[in-house]
Amino acid sequence: MKIAISSDHGGFCLKQELIPFLEEKGFQVMDLGTHNQNSVDYPIFGKRCAEAVRDGEAELGVVLCGSGIGVSIAANKVKGIRCALCTNEYMARMSRCHNDANVLAMGGRTTTPDMAKAILTAWLEATCEGGRHQRRIDLLNQM
Repeated sequence: MKIAISSDHGGFCLKQELIPFLEEKGFQVMDLGTHNQNSVDYPIFGKRCAEAVRDGEAELGVVLCGSGIGVSIAANKVKGIRCALCTNEYMARMSRCHNDANVLAMGGRTTTPDMAKAILTAWLEATCEGGRHQRRIDLLNQM
């Protein structure tokens, strides 16, 4: 499975931790930048990752900025994207099980690498339950 990942400068260090973690788990990773800690605009990178998921270049996406808030807002502007900002494993699981989130957002300045790996693992291992949740996901997709 291919996963797109992007960050601004605030999420860069966490992105650098997560890429080899994902590769060790057997995922093909598409690094969409940024590639250093120089200041950049998070909307560009949130949108870039979301478009890769929307266009089928990757099955899932991970976006990172300092808090995770900005990139999640940017990613959710792309039609068909359901980006969830998760700060714990429960939120990550529920975002997949109930909302079929296709992009995960986290904060590089608010989430330790170990916690980010736990959140990411919970998110990747969960699957959408469908059923009553599918009706709601369909409503989201119509917006």
